[in-house]
Amino acid sequence: MAKVVVFTKDNCIQCKMTKRFLNAHNVDFEERNINQHPELIDYLKGRGFQAMPVVDANGVDAVSGFRPDVLAKLA
Repeated sequence: MAKVVVFTKDNCIQCKMTKRFLNAHNVDFEERNINQHPELIDYLKGRGFQAMPVVDANGVDAVSGFRPDVLAKLA
């Protein structure tokens, strides 16, 4: 199974939808909140991301936003 990391921020509807989708499909993931860990912001910007959530999983290109098409590949 792919290791899945979801980068989120507070009060983010797309973040909540992404986590809800993964939970509904029994996909284990690790959440990393940029409000709690602001050092992650530079890391994500360095990878070209400017919007949350960012889903990073082995075997799939990292994506931002709520992307059920990509998330379904992890289920």
